[in-house]
Amino acid sequence: MKNYRVNVNGTVYEVAIEEIAASEVKSAPAPAAAAPSAPSAPGSGEKVTAPMPGNILSVNVAAGQSVKSGDVLMVLEAMKMENEIMAPKAGKVTSVSVQKGSTVASGDVLCTIE
Repeated sequence: MKNYRVNVNGTVYEVAIEEIAASEVKSAPAPAAAAPSAPSAPGSGEKVTAPMPGNILSVNVAAGQSVKSGDVLMVLEAMKMENEIMAPKAGKVTSVSVQKGSTVASGDVLCTIE
């Protein structure tokens, strides 16, 4: 055991550290592989959800509109910051669940892309 004195923000702590052999070190278990996602049902599309609570400043798409991956679908204001909500994939917007001025909670569905 080795004893050390550590100063944290003006407070002094005495710490004892034990040295161990490399053979005694246990490695962390490997993370479990993520389960493959189930294929979406025909016509259901991919839901685009709000990443955080906020207000919708603008909606740049309408139902039936084609979008490319990375297109800005809408702008969400959260904590005085404007966050662009982008299309996760190319496709056709099948529904828009919010309008300009709407207040959304984290996880609320904003639109669906098929």
